[in-house]
Amino acid sequence: MTTDQDARSAAAAGGTPRPRRTAGQQAGSFLKELVFVVVGALVVSSLLRAFVGQMFIIPSQSMESTLLIGDRVVVQKITDFHRGDVVVFEDPGGWLADEPVAEPGPFDKVLEFVGIPTASTPGHLIKRVIGMPGDRVVCCDDEGRLSVNGQPLDETSYLYVNPGGDQVAPSDVRFEVVVPRDRIFVMGDHRDLSADSRCHLNDVWPDLPRGGIAFVPESLVVGPAFAIAAPFDRAQRLRTPATFADVPAPSAPAPDRAVIEPAGVSC
Repeated sequence: MTTDQDARSAAAAGGTPRPRRTAGQQAGSFLKELVFVVVGALVVSSLLRAFVGQMFIIPSQSMESTLLIGDRVVVQKITDFHRGDVVVFEDPGGWLADEPVAEPGPFDKVLEFVGIPTASTPGHLIKRVIGMPGDRVVCCDDEGRLSVNGQPLDETSYLYVNPGGDQVAPSDVRFEVVVPRDRIFVMGDHRDLSADSRCHLNDVWPDLPRGGIAFVPESLVVGPAFAIAAPFDRAQRLRTPATFADVPAPSAPAPDRAVIEPAGVSC
């Protein structure tokens, strides 16, 4: 509401008095701005999740002690992964068949949409890359070590150590494989509790030769995990163990089908 003095002043200045906004108009304007900011944040977060990085919750003991149950790991999607990296990947088929998955509620779906993991985020696993396409992975040499392309691995920096101070063996399953084209061979750091590539070398899966499902398609890899983000007392960068730097390139191109010896080997 304007006064006579306001009107006279405005007239003298050659203009018209500016109407004041009511409290309801101000609240409406604030709500519109808030909605714009929230929608913008959701769009940016979703784009980051799709193209830059994403968080995942560790669901099992298979990567102890590198990763513990409940750790939040950040997976980045803008660089390639290599031997020795810890990677998150979608279930290639049947790896999660026996593990129950909680049905996400409406709030879980919103969190997952913007890239915040929940306990119900389904269908992904996390393991360490041991063999890339064309690599020959062998367990084990006379000292009980895995070798890749003839180079023994020193895995003492990341294999699980039990409370008594004993480190798990690299593998109780004896095998020799050549990783096929466009696929990788993965293993957990807590080898006694990891149903990894070794445990699927005799699986039968549609449209694949026996054991083919043990080798994860590179197209299913979300990306390498580069850091633990939470809990805060465990926050740290994840680095590729130095032993993988000594692994030579494969001596021959990756085959179309995996080589698995002996036939029928599994966990």
